[in-house]
Amino acid sequence: MSELKAVPVDHWNGSPLVPTGDPMVDAVGPAAYADRADVPDLTAHGEAKIIPMRVAPSFSIAAGDPDPRGLPVKACDGAIAGTIADLWVDRSEPQIRYYEVKLAATGAHRLLPAALVQWPHFGLWGNDHVIVKAITAAQFANVPTTKRDDRITLLEEDKIMAYYAGGHLYATPDRAEPWI
Repeated sequence: MSELKAVPVDHWNGSPLVPTGDPMVDAVGPAAYADRADVPDLTAHGEAKIIPMRVAPSFSIAAGDPDPRGLPVKACDGAIAGTIADLWVDRSEPQIRYYEVKLAATGAHRLLPAALVQWPHFGLWGNDHVIVKAITAAQFANVPTTKRDDRITLLEEDKIMAYYAGGHLYATPDRAEPWI
């Protein structure tokens, strides 16, 4: 367990904690995660459960469905973070779990949970980009990475999901302020 990078707002027990650094990186509040095993989740056949489509030839996008590869990813600040380079699929429950984003600024790759992606013009008007409202384009650089480019561990999944969850509160200063 690492050191808590937050301090109590007041001296009484149960006082709320205030982050002392970057709460999304420091795993504070909604960006906190459990220290799960640093091993991949496995299928019933003992294979890594979540893998990129580039190493899963039996997976494809259904005819008539939009293929997001190559689409720009627009972040909560309206800037383009990068483009979708690949899709990570779940072998046990056939579905897309992550979008692999090639960052515009550096060319590095980061995973984006599929559940956080919005398609703004689905259907009649076409699809020319996707949206993620959790973080800014610059914050994509700090998304936790995987040790390997062909699988993800349980711990890595938790860190990535927690980072985006933290963005809902901490990505911009106005998000952490009261609404009243």
